[in-house]
Amino acid sequence: MKSPVDSDTVVITVRIENDVIQDVKFKCMGCAVAIACSSMATEMILGKPVDQAYQITEQDVANALGGIPDYKMLCSNLAPKAIRQAIENWRQRSAGAADSR
Repeated sequence: MKSPVDSDTVVITVRIENDVIQDVKFKCMGCAVAIACSSMATEMILGKPVDQAYQITEQDVANALGGIPDYKMLCSNLAPKAIRQAIENWRQRSAGAADSR
């Protein structure tokens, strides 16, 4: 996931078993706020059901960090979108695997 306004980028990978996030990792290239948001978001979803993890919002992450400046919400708080993207990828792979049986 790349920021629409600067060069901040985050990639989230998840390992899901029985519809629960068993492991999550992130790779972030960006400012300290982008890294903090990515780290916090991964901690927030670890051990959670997929549907609950999918619902995490940018505001949830900002609140968990005690707040972040408004101007950083768009450019640095990318992890929730990256999490949803990772879950969507997992869902597509899971559906494809089920179809091939």
